[in-house]
Amino acid sequence: MAERAFFLMVLVDTSVWIDFFTGRRAAHVKKLEIMIADGEDICICGVVLTEILQGIRMDREYRKIKEHLDALIYLPVSRQTFITAADMYRKMRKKGITIRRPVDCIIGACAVEHDAGLLHNDRDFKHMEKHCGLGVIQKEGNT
Repeated sequence: MAERAFFLMVLVDTSVWIDFFTGRRAAHVKKLEIMIADGEDICICGVVLTEILQGIRMDREYRKIKEHLDALIYLPVSRQTFITAADMYRKMRKKGITIRRPVDCIIGACAVEHDAGLLHNDRDFKHMEKHCGLGVIQKEGNT
């Protein structure tokens, strides 16, 4: 599959946001920090928004993080997004690959539908990149 050199928007997966908000030092967090500093178009979708917010225990922290997330570009999902997610899941199952969290297929389908790159730290997205045309942002600084 041919790699794309540039994405207009980047959908950031929950796996990256959690590490970012908890202060974890990792390549994917550093990449997100660079993207924020460079003013890149960073996106979120409903599934990611829900996954992040549902795990926050403290009300003050919830409000603060929600405010940060509200500033991001919101990518809506359509009926077709869910069909694409199911098709992606089925395609990989036929290849003997089981995605551990099928909700990740919705995130991947949203990125594909909106022609956004995905920044992640989840091995299931590597399968979607290889078999389903998902474009990913390389953590080492390559796009």
